Amino acid sequence: MRAFLDANVLFSAAYMDAGTPRALFLLAEAGACDLVTSAYAIEEARRNLLAKRGERAGDPALLIKHLAVQPEPSPATIAWAASIGLPAKDAPILAAALESRANLLVTGDVAHFGGLFGKRHRGVVVLRPAEAIEIVMG
Repeated sequence: MRAFLDANVLFSAAYMDAGTPRALFLLAEAGACDLVTSAYAIEEARRNLLAKRGERAGDPALLIKHLAVQPEPSPATIAWAASIGLPAKDAPILAAALESRANLLVTGDVAHFGGLFGKRHRGVVVLRPAEAIEIVMG
């Protein structure tokens, strides 16, 4: 199982020492899944940590060692993601998940991804972290 993590999941995992987003990293360490993200998502998580909790701004670096970093997606894939209603700032996330061949896109962004939750988009199912954990655990 390959799970692509959105910036807000990276942020939450770095911000809190426990919780559902951090549990995904524990599952990956145990070999239950592979985690992937993009440099775009890492940078967004870092910026948000710096703005909201500067003392934790370095924490994504601790988590990154457990992630594969997907190259940025093609403009065509980003355009497709935007065509299904994602805002310009979120289309690269779904596009990178698609190009990474992830099974899951894990996000807590209900405002922008809410209409996509539980649905398969070109092979990727968009889920909240708790739902992704249920899938990974079987």
